[in-house]
Amino acid sequence: MVVNLSIKLRLVGIGARMYDAALENVKKFDKKVDEDLLKAIVKTYRLVLSKKDAKHVACGQESELATVKKNFIVKKLGFTDSDKADKAIAEVCAEMKSDKFKSRATFYYLLTKKLNKVDIFV
Repeated sequence: MVVNLSIKLRLVGIGARMYDAALENVKKFDKKVDEDLLKAIVKTYRLVLSKKDAKHVACGQESELATVKKNFIVKKLGFTDSDKADKAIAEVCAEMKSDKFKSRATFYYLLTKKLNKVDIFV
């Protein structure tokens, strides 16, 4: 039981650090951060965000953007308007252009707000 508790506490600590990093990044793009939404995204995608090769979105890779569209926008958000989804992705890529490494948490946060799907998480 003690081992399980220590693992749980460590995961909470990692999640808190991920959230703090995501919060600082999101503040660059949204001055009025919806912290409940961001917490939910970080909690939901904690495992993905912990992987070095998956914690960023590569806007220059069409296959990456297709994956974001299919797995996040369509499957998670339930958004099926393909043209609006593509437009939202392009807008978020443009908005985050100043970041060489685009945080997946921030990218998903901005997409969720842009597509008015906050209620999926909060």
